[in-house]
Amino acid sequence: MTDHDATLPPAVCEPLPMLPEPSAGTARPEQGTLPGPAAAGRPLRVLAAMSGGVDSAVAAARAHEAGHEVTGVHLALSENPKSFRTGARGCCTLEDARDARRAADVIGIPFYVWDLAERFREDVIEDFFAEYEAGRTPNPCLRCNEKIKFAALLDRALALGFDAVCTGHYAVVVDGPEGRELHRSVDQGKDQSYVLGVLDADQLAHALFPLGTDTKDDVRAEAERRGLAVARKPDSHDICFIADGDTQAFLATRLGRTPGDIVDRDGTKLGEHEGAYAYTVGQRKGLRIGRPADDGKPRYVLDISPVTNTVTVGPAEALDVDGLTGIRPRWCGPAPTGVLDCTAQVRAHGDEYPAVAEIDGDTVRVRLHTPMRGVARGQAVVLYDGTRVIGSATIDGTSSAA
Repeated sequence: MTDHDATLPPAVCEPLPMLPEPSAGTARPEQGTLPGPAAAGRPLRVLAAMSGGVDSAVAAARAHEAGHEVTGVHLALSENPKSFRTGARGCCTLEDARDARRAADVIGIPFYVWDLAERFREDVIEDFFAEYEAGRTPNPCLRCNEKIKFAALLDRALALGFDAVCTGHYAVVVDGPEGRELHRSVDQGKDQSYVLGVLDADQLAHALFPLGTDTKDDVRAEAERRGLAVARKPDSHDICFIADGDTQAFLATRLGRTPGDIVDRDGTKLGEHEGAYAYTVGQRKGLRIGRPADDGKPRYVLDISPVTNTVTVGPAEALDVDGLTGIRPRWCGPAPTGVLDCTAQVRAHGDEYPAVAEIDGDTVRVRLHTPMRGVARGQAVVLYDGTRVIGSATIDGTSSAA
């Protein structure tokens, strides 16, 4: 695979036109709305990131149909890509690259493959190892969106004269009073605003998400009508660079086997593990504890200490927290100050919890109105105002609800 970016001609980069401002009582534009050339005074030069799946293919097709000058690009993120997927896992195989190329041919747009494998390894995979080694639980999808799709890719796109990057994410961008706003997708089951909560205002200013006003079923049906062979291709799941889904085995290839103790809250040894990094807060299965709890109830991972190489377990109720402390905030617009009412979400498709957030420089303190269960350091907390994403922070600590 060859990086062909040098062959793409430069052009003047102008601000992306805003989507229509939502009417009262809603935060989303009409279904299928995408800014056309008339809104900008000329067609936009759009770089469509095409993973080889149905979502990115339909997103590229819609941008092209709207009258923009669209170029498709597949990101080669794996240093040793396999020929075929394993079930529905992964999105970086040679098969995916070929599917993306075939979709671009059907749409009628130029297509390139950009090799970002080294950047992906440094910014996503190395970070993944480091976070687990430190006893934290990272979300590599957020890191990929932040560092690869909307940093490395967008920076390169703008340098080459493109106006925007288009992706198949299920989210909506609208014109707000202080600039572009990121909102939840109409399809709550596919909403990806959580993993986009790391995007800043400058990145949102050059982002197109054409699918945010549709359901996944609608998108697949449209792909069928357009003659796209990926219409029924299964979605990728889990972590794209762990094709077989065995995170523990993947971590062991780098971090090795480091036996340690599994203890209860008073320090009593209950069993042994082969690496504390293989566990995450809230985990129940695979603890390998020899004897049941005195009350006969299941035990869960409560804490992971890389310093002592111990895993602490206990009852489910000990997982409840009512406060979070976040660091390294990323704001999807002007940075908020002071105290704000909001909702908080800590998993890609997790529940929202009513909360109050206090912003103190680069520290975000979140007080939950109702306890949240099983929160791990390293996860992202994403703050919402209704459907609008305020921003995100990396969880550095929690306070107990007890």
